[in-house]
Amino acid sequence: MSVSAPMADGGVVVAEQVRLPDGSRAECPAAPLLAGSLQREEVPVGSAVLAAPPPGQEATAQALWLPLPADNGNGAPAERTAPAEAPSPTAALALATADAAALPTARSTLTAWAMAVRPRTVLLAAPRSFCAGVERAIEVVERALARRPPDSGPVYVRKQIVHNKHVVRRLEERGAVFVDELDQVPRGAMVVFSAHGVSPQVRQEAEARGLKVIDATCPLVTKVHHEALRFARRGDTVVLIGHAGHEEIEGTLGEAPERTVLVETPQDVADLEVEDPERVSYLTQTTLAMEETTQIIAALKKRFPSLRGPGSEDICYATTNRQHALEAIARQVDVVLVVGSGNSSNSMRLVELAGRAGVPAHLIDGVGDIEPHWIADAHRIGLTAGASAPPALVDEVVAALGGLGPVQVHEHRTAVEDVYFAPPKEVRA
Repeated sequence: MSVSAPMADGGVVVAEQVRLPDGSRAECPAAPLLAGSLQREEVPVGSAVLAAPPPGQEATAQALWLPLPADNGNGAPAERTAPAEAPSPTAALALATADAAALPTARSTLTAWAMAVRPRTVLLAAPRSFCAGVERAIEVVERALARRPPDSGPVYVRKQIVHNKHVVRRLEERGAVFVDELDQVPRGAMVVFSAHGVSPQVRQEAEARGLKVIDATCPLVTKVHHEALRFARRGDTVVLIGHAGHEEIEGTLGEAPERTVLVETPQDVADLEVEDPERVSYLTQTTLAMEETTQIIAALKKRFPSLRGPGSEDICYATTNRQHALEAIARQVDVVLVVGSGNSSNSMRLVELAGRAGVPAHLIDGVGDIEPHWIADAHRIGLTAGASAPPALVDEVVAALGGLGPVQVHEHRTAVEDVYFAPPKEVRA
């Protein structure tokens, strides 16, 4: 079977549907997977409903076509070309191009995804995606945008409100302006501080510039800030466990920089020099891996027997819950997909956790990042998302995988989250 479609001057059209000669349509749920592969090869990509010409009529464009179901019962992909007498398929993979230069890439892309066609099971880890702190931070920006007077100028946000590019892009489309530093914000303008918190020095700069500040810092991060200040005031050396350069760490370090030291590994603990070994306290970044953090705390306790810590764990409930949920399914699957952006600490910790369980894991910003060879032989896929990743992105992954053959989805829940953080007074109705 061949496929015809209106074509642009170059690039490849990926079918979102195929219109068949009998008037029916074959859906193409896996289209984002094909589009992502082509975009990684820097091939211009469009989408359209592609039309299958009547029998005997020549196609107007070079076409590649894979009808589904494309499994012969033992996991082997079907032929790429459907026989004329075959019943109309309900799903398909299809590409079309009039660009001779793009044809080899189009063909290799379809072939690669054809090898990934098979029935499979998806195990969904739960909880996953947004936590209460992330939901609160996004709500703060949305309310600030909705409440601003028409002539008041834009709402500025210092740094990414949460570490997810989809969230940031959506808020930019609604009018938010993201900046790296406050000197990019006009004097007197409105600025939102991100969920990761800021140092006292940043607050002082905002005051000096007369900025209207709305603080979207996660309350659990604020707790760590208060602990750092309290420990420092009682004369302790504060050992902060975390990742250098992360915005949360920069903000916490700023509370008492003269009394706070950062450690990232047990070796850092071995090399640590403090003013008084009897007066040492520790705090942690809220988005760390529990296993690695436990090792560092153990090294601190061995080195400093009088070590004191926070009254309750600093690693937030959402980070812990997502790690426990992934642990529960990791050894039951062939590969793990973690939805989240590369600068999301809690998302990266999920990838590392799967790796420690001996399971290949991949961080994806969205469905288009999935590589066909990751899942070609995978009968069981584990799927989760970091606390800053929108739930809809997970749904998109499941839908696309369903375009590669029948998918059974099973959710494995290890905790129920009912935490809610009220927005700050500046944006309350």
